[in-house]
Amino acid sequence: MAVYLICYVISFILARQHAYILSGLVLVAAALWLYGRDYRCSRNLIHLRGLFCLFFVGGQGISCFKLSRLQTDWSTETWVCLFWGVVSFWGVFEALSRRMTSWRERDFQLVRRYNASVDSPLQGRRILKAMGGLTAVSLLSFLFEAWRLGFVPLFSFGVPHAYSYFHVSGVHYLTVSCVLTPSLFVVYVLMRAHRGRGFSRDRGFWTGLAFTVLSLAVPVLCVSRFQLILAVGMAAFTYISMTGTFKLRYVGLLLCCMIPAYLVLTVMRSHSVEYLNGIFEMKNSRMPIFITQPYMYIANNYDNFNCLVEQLGTPAMGLRMLFPVWALTGLKFLFPELVSFPLFVTKEELTTVTLFYDAYYDFGALGMLLLGSVLGGACCWLVEKRRKLSCPVGHVVYAQIAMYMMLSFFTTWFSNPATWFYLAVTAVVYVYVRI
Repeated sequence: MAVYLICYVISFILARQHAYILSGLVLVAAALWLYGRDYRCSRNLIHLRGLFCLFFVGGQGISCFKLSRLQTDWSTETWVCLFWGVVSFWGVFEALSRRMTSWRERDFQLVRRYNASVDSPLQGRRILKAMGGLTAVSLLSFLFEAWRLGFVPLFSFGVPHAYSYFHVSGVHYLTVSCVLTPSLFVVYVLMRAHRGRGFSRDRGFWTGLAFTVLSLAVPVLCVSRFQLILAVGMAAFTYISMTGTFKLRYVGLLLCCMIPAYLVLTVMRSHSVEYLNGIFEMKNSRMPIFITQPYMYIANNYDNFNCLVEQLGTPAMGLRMLFPVWALTGLKFLFPELVSFPLFVTKEELTTVTLFYDAYYDFGALGMLLLGSVLGGACCWLVEKRRKLSCPVGHVVYAQIAMYMMLSFFTTWFSNPATWFYLAVTAVVYVYVRI
C-alpha cells in the first residue's frame, strides 16, 4: 500500500502539471504492482482484491491519459474520494486476512481436490437440470418480450439503441438469466473430468453444450455485447476458480471468438465508426476505433464520477443504492420519486460509471469509505471460503464477484437489481445441487 500511496501522489502532481500520459502510466504501474503482490501471495489468478486493484486503479490510470476532449482536469475532491475507495477496500481486506491466518498459506490449488462424496453423479445431474431450467426460462421470457414489444433487436436495423428499448419490467431479469448457464456447463464438465470420465462426449455433455449455445444466442438476439461478455467471462473465471490455471491457447481461442462477435454486434446495433467518433470526441481524430471504443468505455467513467462530485447538491441518503429494493419490489412504479435522480455525466450517450458512483451520490466521501470497507470485508470472506467449498456451484458465485471486481470501472454493480437477481438465482441452484 505504501507503493500505491507514493504512486498516487506522484500521479496527482503530474496531472496538475498537465503531464497526463506520465500521470496515467504511474497509476497503471501501481495497479500492476498491487495485483502482482496478491498473486504472489496466493497464486490465485482471480484473487478478488488483486482484480479490483488491477482494474479500478488501472482504469483510473488509463483515464488520466485525457485522450478525449470530453475529459477535463479532476477536482481535488475527486482524487481524494477515488483514493479513499481503494484504501478502504484494501485496508479492510488486509486486516481481516491477517485474522484468517490460513489465507496466507500457499495452498489455493487445494480447492480443486474435492471429496468423492461431494463430487457425486447426483450433483452432476442436478446441475444439468438447472441449466435446462435456466435456458428454458430465458428463451421463453425472450419470446414473450419479443411478442410484447413487437421487435427483435438483432433484426432492428438502423436503430442504435434497440436493446435499450427491449425491456418488459420484471420479465427482462428472467431473459438475461441465461448468462449463468455457460458457467454451470463449465462446472458440469470439470466435475465429470474429476470423476475420471475425462471430457467424454456422451448425451449429458451434448445436452449441456446445447443449453450453453442456446443461452449465448439470447444476448446475440438482444445485441447485448455486455451480456455476452459477462456470460463468457464468468465461464472463464469459473474454470480458473476450479482448476487454478488458464492456458494461453484458451485465451487465444476466446479472443478469436469474442472479438468478431463483439464487432458484429456493434455493427448490428448501427454503431458506425462515424457515429462512435462523433460521441467520443477524441483529440486525435485518426485514432483507430478498436482503441477508441474500449478506451472511452473505461476512461469516461471516471470523468462521469468527477461530474458527480462537482455538480451534486444534496446527497440521496441511501436511496440510490437501495434501487434494487425499489425495482425488485415494484415500489419504483408506486413512488417514482424514489428513483427520480439526475444522472451527472459528461455526455448524454455515455452513461457508464464506476463502482462507487452511487455510494458518493448517497453519502459523499463517507460513502466511498463505507462501500470500500464492506466490499473489502465481503471479498476477503469469499476468498477464504472458496478453499472450503462443499458444492462446486460455489465457484459460480466466486466467478460472478470476480467479474464485478474486474469491471469495477464500468458500473455500480451492487446497486443494480440484475446483480442481486443473478446472485439469488445462483444461490437457489447452489442449494438445489448441494442438498
